[in-house]
Amino acid sequence: MLPWVKARSISGHPSGPYRDVGALGALATCLQPGVSTLDRVFESSVCRNPHLNCLGTRELLSEEDETQEDGRVFKKVILGEYRWMSYDQVYKEMRAFGSGLAALGQKPLKNIAIFCETRAEWIIVAQACFMYNFPLVTLYSTLGGPAIAHGLNEAEVSHIITSKELLETKLKNILLEVPRLRHIIVVDDKLKSGSEYPRGISVHSMAAVKRLGAHPENGTSVYIRPPCASDVAVIMYTSGSTGMPKGVMISHSNIISGITGMAERIPNLGEDDTYIGYLPLAHVLELSAEMVCLANGCRIGYSSLQTLADQSTKIKKGSKGDTSVLRPTLMAAVPVRLNLSLSLWDFEVECQRILVRFPFLFFVCHNAFCVYPGGYRSTDRPCPRGEILVGGPNVTMGYYKNKEKNTEDFFVDKKGQRWFCTGDIGEFHGDGCLKIIDRKKDLVKLQAGEYVSLGKVEAVLKNCALVDNICAYANSEESYVIGFVVPNQKQLLALAERKCVRGLWEELCNNPIIEEEVLKVITETALTAQLERFEIPRKICLSVEPWTPETGLVTDAFKLKRKELKTHYQNDIERMYGAKQSQTTTHSRQNHRTGKKK
Repeated sequence: MLPWVKARSISGHPSGPYRDVGALGALATCLQPGVSTLDRVFESSVCRNPHLNCLGTRELLSEEDETQEDGRVFKKVILGEYRWMSYDQVYKEMRAFGSGLAALGQKPLKNIAIFCETRAEWIIVAQACFMYNFPLVTLYSTLGGPAIAHGLNEAEVSHIITSKELLETKLKNILLEVPRLRHIIVVDDKLKSGSEYPRGISVHSMAAVKRLGAHPENGTSVYIRPPCASDVAVIMYTSGSTGMPKGVMISHSNIISGITGMAERIPNLGEDDTYIGYLPLAHVLELSAEMVCLANGCRIGYSSLQTLADQSTKIKKGSKGDTSVLRPTLMAAVPVRLNLSLSLWDFEVECQRILVRFPFLFFVCHNAFCVYPGGYRSTDRPCPRGEILVGGPNVTMGYYKNKEKNTEDFFVDKKGQRWFCTGDIGEFHGDGCLKIIDRKKDLVKLQAGEYVSLGKVEAVLKNCALVDNICAYANSEESYVIGFVVPNQKQLLALAERKCVRGLWEELCNNPIIEEEVLKVITETALTAQLERFEIPRKICLSVEPWTPETGLVTDAFKLKRKELKTHYQNDIERMYGAKQSQTTTHSRQNHRTGKKK
């Protein structure tokens, strides 16, 4: 076999299924023989590495408000060194916390929720739930009130773990909408005094629950039903890009199979490695990355997008960001998150080595015998194309309480193999590499009958230096594509200077001359990438603010929320398609691009 071939079809047919050349015989499913549940994976690591550093958090030295030139006030922090807990300390804390939850009435196989930012306490909670067989319901910390209430009610939880900030800013507002909720555990040491909660709800600190669990009588009287490989470990609620979040049931064996594949891709992973955790632990990428690190004796230092680098938004000028202090050897990244760090904060990392891991293609991929609008076929030459189906022991148990969606997205073949229909369109190259080229839901038919892949257009135009983010939009009753663009601040300011256009950032984004110049550059990028003329946006509008999960325009995984973006830019859509051209004013354009209400 040629040395550069990454994967090949095990059936010999171009439709697959394809496997990595190192796993043609069988897929790896476990890290250690006989260790089939997540609690036992961690226990094994504790036995091997009891005194090694495990979880680290930076000490907060000071915090202050800093007023910007435009009048906005940003909170800035000065952080100290990382303070570490050993593997043995983490194990004792998670055992005490699990015992405390049981003493508060939490039962094995009964769902419990966590609604919290990425931090050391999140992992301690998760490991406690794995040990005591409490299925852990995870919710993104950026979800809005209706989505939070939906997840908690659907999962029928009576206990939830959260942070002081999220309790006060989000959870407190929807407590009356979650009638089953009885216990709120706050991971912060000091609870806010004077707060009132609905009758029947008790609020505890995490420290108090651990003290409760450490009582001798609770340690001996609490019933522990150890999990088995097929038990649900996590019910992970999605970020809700197409509506209300869906809960995805993931078993112990699913996660272990996934992290076994990750371990195969990280050479010499071990106690000399330091991982920096900053992505949402409510997403399977970050959870899996931290699980595989803990299984191999690595240490994990916690961070956030706001404190990651020296130039990050919450780091006081002159003080050090988390990467400069921690000097990690490993981090997980998704392209959009990493690009956001690079473009907004001039992300510079001074460390010995950082391995940016993109955990794609760890699974069996099967290109289906389907023809989709746009003409994708598994018999296409030179690259077979079609919907990507994923099969293997890592494929989840399905959606929670959603039989219709399970039938649509999952199936079991004649050999008993379970498959997940991703909705992504891909093509396999001659060396076995899989390239995602489209999304089934992103195909739009224009007025003249041409099919436009919005995802394809966006992927090409994101390579333009002037573009930080873009959403292509097309209406089937119209003949051309339009786009909403988040411009790169540094590049746009340079463009304005070259064109002798002056003004504040908001004024530049709403300036027709700048808009036209950006469109020219975007068009050049599109033509260079050989997009068809009908695929290239004919008109654009520039967004003053970046799209973050807090704006509600992208998910926590930075996927575009097309429905919300359409609503947000409705006036601009009508302007660009000519419906309101005569009465559209600069004032209305500014209101809608900055998210202000008229």
